[in-house]
Amino acid sequence: MPADRHRTSPEPAGKLPPQHFPARRSAHAHHSARAGASPTAATVHRRQLLLGLAVGALALGTGLSLQDPDTVPGHPIPAGGGTDPGAAQPAGAFAPTTTPAPAPATPLPPITRVPAPRGVITALPGTGNLLALTVDDGTSSDVVAAYTKFCTDTGLRLTFFVNGANRSWTDNAPALRPLVESGQVLLANHTWSHPDITTLSRAALREEITRNDTFLRTTYGITGLPFFRPPYGHHNPTTDQVAADLGYPTIALWEGSLGDSSIITEDFLLSLARQWLQPQHIVIGHANHPAITHTYPQLLDIITQRGLRTVTLADVYTTAH
Repeated sequence: MPADRHRTSPEPAGKLPPQHFPARRSAHAHHSARAGASPTAATVHRRQLLLGLAVGALALGTGLSLQDPDTVPGHPIPAGGGTDPGAAQPAGAFAPTTTPAPAPATPLPPITRVPAPRGVITALPGTGNLLALTVDDGTSSDVVAAYTKFCTDTGLRLTFFVNGANRSWTDNAPALRPLVESGQVLLANHTWSHPDITTLSRAALREEITRNDTFLRTTYGITGLPFFRPPYGHHNPTTDQVAADLGYPTIALWEGSLGDSSIITEDFLLSLARQWLQPQHIVIGHANHPAITHTYPQLLDIITQRGLRTVTLADVYTTAH
């Protein structure tokens, strides 16, 4: 999409002076990971480890009802056959790496959820083994399709921050809707067309947020409330207030990045994954370029060997909607 052309470095580095985000960690701080040494690798069989990812078992009687409006932000809204007028993105020719399907999962204990805060979040609350993988933009329909299959095959839970102007979200809606309806995948608001919102008037910002919200309602039958991620991580008190007035008071930033907002090598992506896939982290990735689709087995290895449990933001935070 046009906004992504201007990204020349992984998103967490952004273009802002450090004082704008005192709580946010740069994806380039490769030698100063907050968690220190990586957790010790589990010594159980890979297929048993994959069970930890299949948190979809929460919907099978673990006490966390994923169909409950208090669990997934926004009451379900009947789909209205919405369309996406955004220009089609060119499809990249690549073959996503196949990931194995997990064995039937043992139900996991319910998560104690807390109210979604007003203001910025960069990590999950408390201590534990939770990991919130969040994926932005969706300029490539092929990459969104590969992520959808990855979730379907493995039970991995994640949050997409959607730009409705990208046709990927319309192209992949039939495959994504069941995951959204079950609560395995959460869709949240990343504006309609990915502008730097600090350069917009209040009226233009309201249009970006509400147009994207309408797209989510009509295409997927849900809203993205209350989670809003400003493009590039750029925001200020004025933009935060506009978003909050529209029902998006929680500004979802991140603790670490996979660095893939621009084209990078698979080895570099995996080096960042090893650094940032840590307990209670919110990690940002992008559905824009094919490198991520070739690394799914390695990402699973990192997640399972560290005993991490993937969650959506709605698995962790309650909302008033």
